[in-house]
Amino acid sequence: MQELPHTYRVGAASSPEGFVALSSPGLSRFESASPAEFGGPGDHWSPETLLVAAIADCFVLSFKAVARASKFAWTSLSCEVEGVLDREDRRMQFISYRVHAVLEVPAGADEARARRLLEKAEENCLITNSLKAPVALEAEVHRSG
Repeated sequence: MQELPHTYRVGAASSPEGFVALSSPGLSRFESASPAEFGGPGDHWSPETLLVAAIADCFVLSFKAVARASKFAWTSLSCEVEGVLDREDRRMQFISYRVHAVLEVPAGADEARARRLLEKAEENCLITNSLKAPVALEAEVHRSG
């Protein structure tokens, strides 16, 4: 890991009509739009879906790092995140996030340890640590075979 602080840069550009072009050095450009809930087309990533995606992505990457450091064998991990946007104190904001993770482990794996590692991943996810709304983890561990 590089020394802190880390700096991330993203550019956004648009015309009055059309999508927002998002770019970052070294990454592929892509387009976003308002979600259907705000009158957008509903067929592009939006700031709202990108935020929720960042939570899911960070959780999975955090788990991979925690499991690797703990030398814990696992088969697969899927994660779905639900973010609830509402009005609070006269401002629209995300008021909660629910992370539903399903971890598959090999037969004979320690399920209690697997759950602890999932919890540790949630605790160490830098994206959720940067949010003000609460994050609830719902974890499932399944043995394969």
